[in-house]
Amino acid sequence: MAIEIRELECGAVLLVEPMAGVKSGALTWTLPAGASAEPADKLGLSGIVTEMLQRGAGGLTSREHADALDAAGVCGRGAGGALNGVFRSLSLGIEVRFAELGATFVGQDFDRAIPLLADMIVRPALEKDAFEPSQSLAIQELEALADDPEERADVEAMARHLPEPLNRSTYGSREGLEACTHTDAMAFHQSRYVPEGSTISLAGDVDPGLAEACLNAALTGWSGSASIPEATGEAQRGTVHVEDDSAQVQVMVIREAPRDGTPGAACERVAAAVLSGGMSGRLFTEVREKRGLCYAVHARYTPERERGWLTSYVGTTPDRAHESLDVLQAELDRLATPAGAPTQEEFDRAVAGLKSRIVFGGESTSARAGAMANDYRKLGRCRSLEERVAEIDAVTLDALRAHLASFDRGNATVLTLGPSLAGASREA
Repeated sequence: MAIEIRELECGAVLLVEPMAGVKSGALTWTLPAGASAEPADKLGLSGIVTEMLQRGAGGLTSREHADALDAAGVCGRGAGGALNGVFRSLSLGIEVRFAELGATFVGQDFDRAIPLLADMIVRPALEKDAFEPSQSLAIQELEALADDPEERADVEAMARHLPEPLNRSTYGSREGLEACTHTDAMAFHQSRYVPEGSTISLAGDVDPGLAEACLNAALTGWSGSASIPEATGEAQRGTVHVEDDSAQVQVMVIREAPRDGTPGAACERVAAAVLSGGMSGRLFTEVREKRGLCYAVHARYTPERERGWLTSYVGTTPDRAHESLDVLQAELDRLATPAGAPTQEEFDRAVAGLKSRIVFGGESTSARAGAMANDYRKLGRCRSLEERVAEIDAVTLDALRAHLASFDRGNATVLTLGPSLAGASREA
């Protein structure tokens, strides 16, 4: 069925894709309240606010609101636990550019679920007693990065590769989190959780007309506007080593890639699948299987509205770190040469894998809601499942090779995190 785009009375954009043959519905609600919008001296504030949003809303206490969501059959898309023996965990979190609420529900209970979800965004309690526990949890999440060196390396690499404020970590900083106050949280919610700049995406057993009417009623009185901050200044990039007391070395290489919506984006998706399509991917074969240099290797393509990037990762031991990095970079470079260009077999396998993931994702209401929200945020329109498949089908082996040979990868970011490496440039 066709995707409908409507503007709600409050100014928020509504996206609806009815899906035949399903009984569930899914919601993805994005708001201009990501880490990039935080005050520079209060990094981590957005995460504190999202935690507080889950502690009572619409005049209900935290427990009362949770029980009401359970009674309405609302299920979250994030990781969570059991409450009264029923799995329920709302996906409410922060990205650099936006905050996102995600939930699934039984389609026939839409009118019961939406007001409760709307209350979390528009009418949260934000009680003072909820601030310190929320702040404490945010600090604990930041401290937990010490036990996840791959994630920490990714955070450190992105901080160098992108300009301010788009390079910020969603974890914030210890100083920033400790500087936040309850007043700051209230002000951030008031200024950033606003309708103009937010998108509500629905997919599944949902009628567009009924959805619009229900949301207009639930969002009565909601007003305000905000935009996602633009990049300022230049990114650092370059090569750096970050000292870490661990037994392994994490290697991150980030290179420029096409932004979303450009002709090269589909080619880049295929290229990333050639590099990192499971155990048959070139990086796995060349870096791990043939040479035994690492315990993990993969690549991912991230296309954003302003720019795109290809992140390649190797997890290895200190004695093999330099060689692993050399081989990784050599394989990335070789892919753009006539001798190392993707083969027909690699191309066919990558295309088949991409199309299967798109099709399987299209059968999930939550995946479709999320895809529509991302498309609208980055492209200003929504691609149907058929259009996404057609974009991959339109890529030819010759077009892929030409893209790889001609695309300017720019100034890369190369970061290693782990014990001291001979000859490494150390983080100041």
